[in-house]
Amino acid sequence: MFIIAGLGNPTLRYEGTRHNVGFEVIDTLADKYNIAVETRKSRALIGKGIIAGQKVILVKPQTYMNLSGESIGALADYYKIDEENELLVIYDDVSLDVGQLRIRRKGSAGGHNGIKNIIAHLGTDVFPRIKVGVGEKPKGYDLADYVLGHFSGEDREIMRESYRKAADAVEMILEGDLSGAMNTYNKKAAPKEAEQ
Repeated sequence: MFIIAGLGNPTLRYEGTRHNVGFEVIDTLADKYNIAVETRKSRALIGKGIIAGQKVILVKPQTYMNLSGESIGALADYYKIDEENELLVIYDDVSLDVGQLRIRRKGSAGGHNGIKNIIAHLGTDVFPRIKVGVGEKPKGYDLADYVLGHFSGEDREIMRESYRKAADAVEMILEGDLSGAMNTYNKKAAPKEAEQ
């Protein structure tokens, strides 16, 4: 069984913000595979289904971003998940262009508080993740204000396409082809970084 967790903040106030792209990818997968993500468990909304022939649990933590690990850690324990092979986390990245994807097998939090909290609760940074670019914050902007802001009309279109691509990448990873997903979607990654 795989846990596929998209990070974001609950409540309507944060819907469609840059920080909620993880939720958007989960919604894209849920729509495509007809999985209802509405059961409450371990401070998350979850939905069970089948994607690419694998049993999956789609997860939207409801703890608010900075405490994402409380929910994901509890679910990983409950379902006895092997983080390295059965957990996939999807989240926003301000160091990537709008809509750009970057898939990694492992890595540090890179300043992302949600990932920092997940690493703290799991006790490891060895779990695959899909980063979804939301663009660099403009000079003089507060980072929190930027990630909690909404996309412009033009960027919204780019992001919709990006969510579909991220969903396709999830399918490849579930089929056991993490390297193939990295080669396909890490287009702008330096060759060395794509290897990691």
